[in-house]
Amino acid sequence: MRLSFPLASLLLAPLLALGLVTGAAQARPLKVAVLGDSLSAGYNLPPGQGLTRQLEAALRQDGFDVTVGDTAVSGQTSAGGLAGLDWMLGDKPDLVVVELGANDMLRGIDPKSTRANLDKILSTLKDRHVPAILAGMKAQPNLGADYVAAFDKIYPDLAKQYALPFYPFILDGVALDPKLTIADRMHPNGDGVAVMVRGLKPLVAKALTTLNGGAAAGK
Repeated sequence: MRLSFPLASLLLAPLLALGLVTGAAQARPLKVAVLGDSLSAGYNLPPGQGLTRQLEAALRQDGFDVTVGDTAVSGQTSAGGLAGLDWMLGDKPDLVVVELGANDMLRGIDPKSTRANLDKILSTLKDRHVPAILAGMKAQPNLGADYVAAFDKIYPDLAKQYALPFYPFILDGVALDPKLTIADRMHPNGDGVAVMVRGLKPLVAKALTTLNGGAAAGK
């Protein structure tokens, strides 16, 4: 049967509309959320110098249409991150960078508790089909060999368990360097954050490329 032009238009209109809606959804910027603490929140740094802002700027410079939310909270522990996870996921991020545990370590919290909290965070992300990247932390030697061994195993173990992209130490190349930290010698300054971003960015870029269906940035 040959359709008249008006009837054919009516039948095709919903399909065309669906295609436009789908195209619009794909065209929106991808959302990255950082579930982190003061190391990501830009503690005592000027606006724009924290990890989320520097990471977003670096990714955009590479051609990614992306936003990185200011979701890191100074003082956050793994328990606090778990408690706030549902709230953060309410913004429907496409990718989550999990950077937690430094405050657990500094407070001497039992590594079993830290592991359990991070495990629950990662299992929740997996269950909700939200890709994740795990950024690790290392314990200070003065906490004792047993504590250090138990704490330092948390991150590689969970990265392997969940087959996650893994950045072993968020402060790699930054920790204890007076040129890259603020006066407390613990938190990164703007230049230190830039080092962190250079380390994390390849993992984030690869994940975003996968989310783009394998298309490179700007394609």
